[in-house]
Amino acid sequence: MFSLLVVGVFVSLVSMVGLSVFWWSFVWVCVVMFVCSLESWFSSLGLVSCWGEFLVVDNFSFSLVSLTILISSLSTLASVRDIYKVGNKPTSFIFSVLVLTLVLVFCFSVSSLLVFYILFEFSLIPILIVILSWGYQPERLQAGKYMMLYTVSASLPLLVLIILTLSKEGSVFWGLSFGSLGCTWLISICACLAFLVKLPIYGFHLWLPKAHVEAPVAGSMILAGVLLKLGGYGLIRFFYSLGLFGCFSITVVFCLGLGGGVIASMVCFVQSDVKALVAYSSVGHMSLVLGGVYSNTDWGWLGCLIMMVAHGLCSSGMFFLASETYKCYHTRSLYMVKGGLVMVPGVALWWFLMCAINMAAPPSLNLWGELMLGISVLSYSVVFAFFTGFMTFLSGLYSWYVYTTTQHGQCPFWVRGGVVLEEFTNYVVCFMLVVPLWAVSVFLMSFT
Repeated sequence: MFSLLVVGVFVSLVSMVGLSVFWWSFVWVCVVMFVCSLESWFSSLGLVSCWGEFLVVDNFSFSLVSLTILISSLSTLASVRDIYKVGNKPTSFIFSVLVLTLVLVFCFSVSSLLVFYILFEFSLIPILIVILSWGYQPERLQAGKYMMLYTVSASLPLLVLIILTLSKEGSVFWGLSFGSLGCTWLISICACLAFLVKLPIYGFHLWLPKAHVEAPVAGSMILAGVLLKLGGYGLIRFFYSLGLFGCFSITVVFCLGLGGGVIASMVCFVQSDVKALVAYSSVGHMSLVLGGVYSNTDWGWLGCLIMMVAHGLCSSGMFFLASETYKCYHTRSLYMVKGGLVMVPGVALWWFLMCAINMAAPPSLNLWGELMLGISVLSYSVVFAFFTGFMTFLSGLYSWYVYTTTQHGQCPFWVRGGVVLEEFTNYVVCFMLVVPLWAVSVFLMSFT
C-alpha cells in the first residue's frame, strides 16, 4: 500500500508541477534527509522498532539507509546533463531511481527474513532497467544477463532455507536460530552464497565488472555505493542465525575471500578500462568486509560498517569521475586518457582526493575501516597477516597508478580544445562525497 501511495504521489507531481520540479525536489529532499540523519548516526542509536515489529532500525541499518539516500540523490544530480537536459527518458529514469531507493531503504529496515529476501531480489529489477535502458554499449544485454543469473541462482538456496524455517517455526525474524534445521557446514555455505555473490567474493565476481562497464553513471554509483552493501549487511544479520561461529566453513570462506581479494587487487594492474579497474578494486575492499564479519569481534563488525560506508562514498566518486573523464576523452582506456592536469585541473583535484581516500590515506574514513578490519582479521589468525598487508599495499599502488596515468603525460591531440567538464554540478557531487569521508574521520579522531 505504501509503495502504491508513493507511485501515485509521483504521478500526481509529474502531471501537476512537471518533471523539472519533481526532479530537483527529489534531489534536495534526499540531501536534507541525509543531513538530518547524521545526528542520529553519530549518536548511540539502539535498536528501535517502528510500526510494530515490521521495521527495526539499529546502527547498521540506519547508517546504510542514510548512505542509500545520499547516493540516490547524488546519482540523480550526476545524471542531469546525460538524461534530463537531453531528454533521454527522464521520467522513466527518475521513477526507476525512486523505486530502487524505496526498496533499498525498506530492505535495510525490515525485520522479517522473508520480506528481506523479497526486497533483496526485487532490487535487481530497477538497476537492471537502468543498465538496459541507459547503458553505453550493446553489450549491456549480456551484462544484465550475467547479473541476473549470478545473483538469482545463488540466492535460491537461501529461499529454501527461509521457507523451511517458516514452515517449522511459523515466523522468520532477525535473530531467529536455524538450529532446528540441523544446519551443517554445507547448509551454512549455501545460505550465505547469496550474500557472498552480492558482496562479491573472488570467483563469483564476474558479473560485477561487466555490469559496471555497461552501466550509466547513476547505475554504477548506486550499484557500487549501495547494492554491494546488501551482501555485507546480510552476512552480519545471518551470522548468529546460521550458527557460523566456530564452524570449519568460516576458515574456508576466509581463505577464499582474502586470497581472492589479493588476486583481484593484482588484476587491477592489467585493466585498461578505468571503470573495470575500480570494479575490481571493489572486490578487494569487500573481501576485507568478509574477513571482518567472520572474525566475530566487535571491532570487526564496526570496521565492516565503517568500510561499507567509506567504500560506498569513495567508489561512487571514482565511477563518477571516470564517467566525466569519458565525456572529455571519448574513451576510458588508460592508454589514451592522459594529461588531465592540463585539460581539467579542477577534476584532477577530485581525482587526487578520491585516489588518496581509496588507498586509505589519513585522515580518511577508509583508514579507520582498514585498521579495524586488519586488527580483527589478525585476531582470528596471524596467518592472514600476509593477505591483509599485501592487499593494503596493492590498494595504494593501483590507486597511485590510476592517478598518475590519467593526470600526467601528453594529452591526446583530439582532446585539445575539447569539452570543459568543470561544471558546478560536478563540484557539488564530488564535494558531497568527499566531505562525509573526512568529517566522520575527524569526528572519530576527536574520541581517540
